[in-house]
Order: sequence, then structure tokens, then C-alpha cells
Amino acid sequence: MSGERVDLSVIVVSWNIRDLLEGCLASLAEEIHRSGIETEVIVLDNGSTDGSVELVRERFPWARLIPLGENAGFSRANNRGIAESQGRALLLLNPDTVVLPGALAALWRALHAAPHVGMVGARLLNGDGSLQSAGYRFPGLVQSFFDFFPVHPRIIGSRINGRFGPGDGLSPFAIDHPLGACMLVRREVIDEVGGLDEGYFYYSEEIDWARRIKAAGWTVLTAPAAQVIHYAGQSTGQISEASLLQLHRSRVRYFCRWHSPRFVRVLALMAWAAAGWASLRALLAPASAERRERRARMRRVAQLYREAPCLYE
Repeated sequence: MSGERVDLSVIVVSWNIRDLLEGCLASLAEEIHRSGIETEVIVLDNGSTDGSVELVRERFPWARLIPLGENAGFSRANNRGIAESQGRALLLLNPDTVVLPGALAALWRALHAAPHVGMVGARLLNGDGSLQSAGYRFPGLVQSFFDFFPVHPRIIGSRINGRFGPGDGLSPFAIDHPLGACMLVRREVIDEVGGLDEGYFYYSEEIDWARRIKAAGWTVLTAPAAQVIHYAGQSTGQISEASLLQLHRSRVRYFCRWHSPRFVRVLALMAWAAAGWASLRALLAPASAERRERRARMRRVAQLYREAPCLYE
């Protein structure tokens, strides 16, 4: 890192979602102007082949573009952006987002509301304006059960599954971790706890980061007045089965780091039970390609937990 400090560095890591990246940067330009916060924007491209690099060069020359030439993953690419940045605070922002009016200012106010606030997330909205995420509890057995045995969407999106509601819609409140789509962090927090763990290619890296930040004594908040539309899964959805396996590889890494081997053994049993249930359903119901694929996927997921490194140390 070199040069004079600015107030805020916005780091956007993109992979093959040109149209959404365009919407993100356009909304960001308007919001930077509106907020008056001295800001630099760094776009790191993870080897896109859809014209994303050319788009940034031609349409958004005010953004600093770093083409990585390969898919370096979420953590490694963001860490490169952090290393290249000059901001006193850093906003890690997904390219499949649209920053709504007032969001940057609301995030900024929440981060500086008290000296112990280290990380702030936004109120994420779906494309139809409904609530997507206001923050989460750290995952445990209940959340894992719902990952293995899908239930009604209302339960998935409820406090039972570790989700926070929007509160009063205005006042910031404490959470365990935000979704990684929008995270504002103080520079001194990163100096203290380090950047994202590059052992996570994608998924769960923000959970691990927030856990390290909280363990160091910092407070993590949601600023519900900061509203950001998030078109979730637009990058990872391009390779959905690979993404599912990567999700659980990351969960294994996370649970091995923060929980006991006994806890991970329980998860392994739960995963094998889910695989068995998928097999039973495939046997009892008329055979379908979808059920056969789910059975195969769940077996692969269960194997990941069975082979968790912490079970053999």
C-alpha cells in the first residue's frame, strides 16, 4: 500500500457477472457523490471471460482495476484489494449488489458510533424489496440441521435458524456476523486480526472473520438504515453443484476451527443421516433424475464431514 490515506476504500471482487457489476458500480458512483465520503474504489477481476474487464476500463475509469487473470477466490482476491487500498475503513462489496441512497452514510455512522465497533453490515434486500438478511448468529447444530434437511422457507429465514429481523429499521444493533456481500471494517481491526482466511475459497470466510473480530473484543453491528439490494448467488450459482460442495468444505474448515471434534462428529452423523434419507426417498418414490442427483450430492457432502481433518489429529 502506498499514497495518502482516504476515508474509505470500496473493494469489489467480480467473476463473470458483467451486467450486475455495471449496475453495482453505477449505484456506487451515485452514492459516493451523495455521501461526500472521500472514497477510492478497487475492482479485482477473478479471470472473467464475459467482458467485465473491458466494461470497467471503458465505463468506470475512476475505479482502479486489478485483473487477476484467474479465479483466485473471494478471500485471496479481497486480501489483495485490502493490501492495495488506502482507506481508513474498508467496504467489501459484492458485484451483485445495488447500493441504495443513504446506505454509505448509514454504514459510516454506525461504524463510528463508538470506538469498539469494528464491523458493520447492511440490511440486504432481495430484488423484489423483501428482506434477505439483517445479520446472523454464528452457525451451530440447528442451522446445520436445516442445511441437511431443508424445511419451510419461513423457518429457514427465521430466528430459529439464526437470522436476525430488521429491528426498528433505523437503529444499529449487535449481531454475530453479516453476510459477506456488504461488510464495512475499520483498518485497525484488520491490522489486529488479519484479513480473510485464504483457506476458504468461498463461503464461510466472513463468518470466520467476524468470529475473529469479536474474539478480539470488537463489536459487530447491522445498520438497517443502510439498504443494499443483493442478487444472491449470481456468481456461485453458475456452478451450483460445485458451489454446494464448496459450501460444506468451508463449513468443515469453520467447524474444525471453532468447535470440538465431538461437535464435528455429530455433524458427520447428521450428514450421513441426510444422505440416508435422500436414498430412502429415492427408493420409496418414483425414480427421478432430481432425486438421484440429490442422493449423490448428499453422499458427497457426508463424505466431506467424515473426512474432516480435525477428526484425525
